[in-house]
Formats: sequence, C-alpha cells, structure tokens
Amino acid sequence: MKTEIATFGGGCFWCIEAVIQRLRGVIKVESGYAGGNSKGTPTYKEVCTGLTGHAEVVQISFNPDELSYYDLITIFMTSHDPTTLNRQGADKGTQYRSVIFYHSGKQKEICENIFEELKPYFLDSIVTELKEFTQFYPAEPEHQNYYNNNANAGYCRVVIEPKINKLRAMYADKLK
Repeated sequence: MKTEIATFGGGCFWCIEAVIQRLRGVIKVESGYAGGNSKGTPTYKEVCTGLTGHAEVVQISFNPDELSYYDLITIFMTSHDPTTLNRQGADKGTQYRSVIFYHSGKQKEICENIFEELKPYFLDSIVTELKEFTQFYPAEPEHQNYYNNNANAGYCRVVIEPKINKLRAMYADKLK
C-alpha cells in the first residue's frame, strides 16, 4: 500500500484530528507540534505560551490511491477558517495559526493551486502559511485520539461536533 505524509494545523489539534480521522484512506493521525524554534521536544504547556513558535498540528499518514492530497487539503481548508490570523474561534495565539507544512514540491504546488481556487469563496484573504516541513514532535498521549476518547466533554460537543457535522454534510463520499 502506498503511503504519503501530510502535516498541517488550523487551531486546536483536537479539532483537526477528529475531522481527518473520519476520512477514507487515512491510515494514522497524530497530534503534535511543528514550525517552532525550541530546543528539544516541546510540551503542550510550553507550546500554549506561544513562545516556542510551534503550531498545534496533525501529522497524517494516508493512502493517496484512496484519498488524494488535493482532496485532503481541500477538506482541511474548508473545515476551519483559513482567513483568521493566529486564531480559530476562542483559541488565540500563533500556536493556533492556520499552516500547511509541505513535504515535497508537488505538495506545495497543490496547496498554492487550492489557495487560488478557494479564494473566491472567502470574504477575507486566506492567511494560511505554507512552509517547508522540517520537524514534527508528537504531543503527549492524553492529546492523541482526543475526540474519540472524550466525545461527551463540553469542548468536544460545542466545538468539535459541529466540524464533524459539516464534514458529513460536505464530504459524505469521502468518509470511512
């Protein structure tokens, strides 16, 4: 089976993880941190200060024969607000920025094309950063598979469930 890697963030990693886990062709989703400048492995507490430069991200292993990178990025870009700088909902700070870390020139080109295609659908400019991937640091175990393990928690019901419902409405043909 073919496997490709994608890494991106759009607010709290719990939200993005929950959405992406439901897609056909996704093999693994891991929450973590990328894009920072801290020495050593950053912790959730350190990243939450906004001082490490890291963003909360998910790293996805997927089968491109079942889910194209184009579709994966399109779903990501429409599952959060790519027009708000360093913010998603009540989450504020650079750690919650919209960012895609591309793993190849082809991935970068696909993202640039998607940004152009989606531009007319947003009132404001897309501010999603497009950066070359360098390093991924897995988040602590309690942050992995968060929605599936805590579906009845308030944050999950109020913030994550509407994103999953939107996914079901817009991309039913892409779901497991």
